[in-house]
Amino acid sequence: MTNDPIALDDDNLTKLDPAHIPASRIAAAITTLIPIIGAIVTEFMRIFPMGVIIIPVLIFAVYWVIVVPARKYARWGYHMGADRIRIVRGYLFYSDTMVPFSRIQHIDVEQGPIQRPYGLATLTLHTAGNHNSTVSLPGLLHSEALILRDTIRSHIKRDMI
Repeated sequence: MTNDPIALDDDNLTKLDPAHIPASRIAAAITTLIPIIGAIVTEFMRIFPMGVIIIPVLIFAVYWVIVVPARKYARWGYHMGADRIRIVRGYLFYSDTMVPFSRIQHIDVEQGPIQRPYGLATLTLHTAGNHNSTVSLPGLLHSEALILRDTIRSHIKRDMI
């Protein structure tokens, strides 16, 4: 493996499952409920003229639910190497994380109530150390996450022998 960075459109980078977008939109919609309810309560208190609070909150909520999940999806990807996994994400706050298999202490495959109907899971790698000791890769098909977990586990066992 070379030290050249993997571009987000590189063929070597595996994208997340497209079902991650609607699952993320549902999670974002749930997150925006609290500001929307707060804006509605503020509007009914008539402290400000009608629409001064609720309109910006609704615009932000629509942006957060429709646009942000698709942009996040477009900026996530991973590449499994012979001795490490590379996880690339972000646009404004770009993160390019390489996790050597030799540093992994344990692996979790998690499914939340929003991911389960879509057949998605999150692969979480726990490594030695305290700074960035947990690396998560959401938006994988559950079966793919299990295969990745087992592949990484087999690499770890081979390294220990």
